[in-house]
Amino acid sequence: MASSTAPHTSVLFARGVIARLAAWPALRIAVDQGWGGPESAQKRTWLASVLVDDFEEHQPAPDADYVEDRLLQVMADEFETVLEDGSAEAVAKDLVRLWAETAQGGDALLKEWEESADRLKGKKVEVEEAAGDNSDWEEMSDDEEDADEDEAPPLLDPSQRPHEPQIDADGFITVKSKGKGHR
Repeated sequence: MASSTAPHTSVLFARGVIARLAAWPALRIAVDQGWGGPESAQKRTWLASVLVDDFEEHQPAPDADYVEDRLLQVMADEFETVLEDGSAEAVAKDLVRLWAETAQGGDALLKEWEESADRLKGKKVEVEEAAGDNSDWEEMSDDEEDADEDEAPPLLDPSQRPHEPQIDADGFITVKSKGKGHR
């Protein structure tokens, strides 16, 4: 840390990262739902510290692509979540902007994000599960669903049933060979 303002800048940046992650819907859902296990909230804090370290330890500072990759990797590894909604890219760009702003001594983004995070505290994330175009779910009409529910499962074909055992006069069961090639 080269100058006397560096510790202050680091604190501002860290507070902004924590606030931005707290407002990120994908991470909020993952933490609320416990996708990262019982320590999901600690993983969110750990992610913030990893991101702060990435910016402080790399010269030049990481770009948005690097930060997005880091966010996607952590979401996949720690929360078993693959994001395809573009939100990681938006968060990454915001963090790069925050780094540039705090390096200049600004704190407008920090204040905005902290206010947003405070408003969201204690509120549950509303989740709407919907099958997308690329989902594994097959679309069925109501008629097809009703038809499936009303149909009985097919019974065995009588020709496929095993034949009754043949008992000879002495009480022995006659065993028939299963096919050709047997002795």
